[in-house]
Amino acid sequence: MKRHLTWRAGLVAAAALLSFVYIIPSIPGFAPLPGWWRYVRPLIFAPPPEPISLGLDLQGGMHLVLEVDTDKAVEIVVERRVAEIRRAVEREGIAVETLERRGTNQIFLEVKGERALGQLEQILGNYPEMARSQRGATGLLLTQSAREVAAIQERAVEQNVEKLRNRVDEFGVREPLIQREGDRRIIIQLPGIKDPERAIKLIGKTALLEFKLVDEQHSLEEALAGEVPEGSEILYQNTLDPQGRVVQRFAFLLEKKTLLTGDVITSARARPSDPASDFEVSLQFDREGAKIFEEITRKNVRRRLAIVLDGNIYSAPVINEPIAGGQAQITGRFTPEEARDLAIILRAGALPAPVEVIANLTVGPLLGQDSIRAGLQASILAGVLVILVMAVYYRLAGLIADMALFLNLVMMLGVLAGIQATLTLPGIAGIALTVGLAVDSNVLIFERIREELKVGKTARSAIDSGYSKAWVTIIDSHITALITAMALFLFGSGPVRGFAVTLGLGVLINLFTATVGTKVVFDWLILRGMKRISI
Repeated sequence: MKRHLTWRAGLVAAAALLSFVYIIPSIPGFAPLPGWWRYVRPLIFAPPPEPISLGLDLQGGMHLVLEVDTDKAVEIVVERRVAEIRRAVEREGIAVETLERRGTNQIFLEVKGERALGQLEQILGNYPEMARSQRGATGLLLTQSAREVAAIQERAVEQNVEKLRNRVDEFGVREPLIQREGDRRIIIQLPGIKDPERAIKLIGKTALLEFKLVDEQHSLEEALAGEVPEGSEILYQNTLDPQGRVVQRFAFLLEKKTLLTGDVITSARARPSDPASDFEVSLQFDREGAKIFEEITRKNVRRRLAIVLDGNIYSAPVINEPIAGGQAQITGRFTPEEARDLAIILRAGALPAPVEVIANLTVGPLLGQDSIRAGLQASILAGVLVILVMAVYYRLAGLIADMALFLNLVMMLGVLAGIQATLTLPGIAGIALTVGLAVDSNVLIFERIREELKVGKTARSAIDSGYSKAWVTIIDSHITALITAMALFLFGSGPVRGFAVTLGLGVLINLFTATVGTKVVFDWLILRGMKRISI
């Protein structure tokens, strides 16, 4: 018995010590860990301890509601198909008079001669979802089917959720909540966010990157006077001061045709430019993008190529020679933070459709402190009442159960810190509920021990028998609670998941403290010569 007691006592002590070490960073004034921890951590494969992360309802943050412009998503897809068809007809040498998007989901195409119309059949066969109707002798109107439009809109919302999740993950917010709501809306919760304006810029930017040629065949002055040539558009490049205010605007006349988009980007990173006080964003294209970019630069040497992001020109350098290798740079006198944010959204990819922030709720930290205080007060009150009842009703055994309850709470907080879970107000409710489960387990064991003592068994025999007979009932109740916690975690979201995490952990930890922790104390007392149990 003594040998078994030694390793069980060592296991309980190790669990308590490790849990306490993980709690230390969360205790005000005790953030630094002991120096010896850096030697122990690699041996037990433990992650570096961090303070317990608090949810939006506890530490404050941002709650955003975004609405996706799904009609724009359809327009973007149709524009992409216009570009694909244009490249295909150029490769085949088909003479095209007009090729443009009309409305939201239509493409109008007019060729030079009826013979060229027949040559289009093979190209248009790649778009079976677009219905064709002839317009005149040499014109075609392609219309996106209603089913495909609905599929594009549905896909745009889902892809927006994934793109936004990637952006927020790179932004460094711990435990954000990003989920879809209804047909077109997305809910985003960012706990503990310190720079709300930067977060909104990062999240709300569509990040549609386009490469377009500067129109040097027509007069910019005439275009600014209102005579914009067909197939061209006016866009602006803004010069900002250190505070981010626009101090100068330079107009450019660009060809509307998009030669390349950000879909082909595989990497984007911020780096110092020349002069070193400014930053730029370096881009790397995939194989297809590199091929297209080299072809664009080869055909347009000595022309200016504008880099356009969300309708704003960032730079318009002259193409001096064909550019191979699939690399490009976006310059624009970026600060390090601006360059990093731009690289983040370009790596995550452009949103398939623009989003609009229709609700922006900033939760202040005072509300979080009030919630924490109320939750802690409720938990402490419940704990004190339980401790008193157990100590009065079960005497020494009740005090042992109270020690197990304290160990339960320490291990719970330690595990939450160790797995870097987020503690929410419902999570505090889950912790309070596990207090009840812990007490219930001990009551079952103690009542069994009392029954064994009544039939005349010795203290040691009554304890062993009491634990053995209560074990099956305890396992049944804990498995039921664990299944409930798993179901809540799998099918719930947000606050429900927070409750499920603490409930599930509490069930597993209580199983250990109630059946191993208290048994260790009873066995130690027996070895010390205890003949009668104060129960």
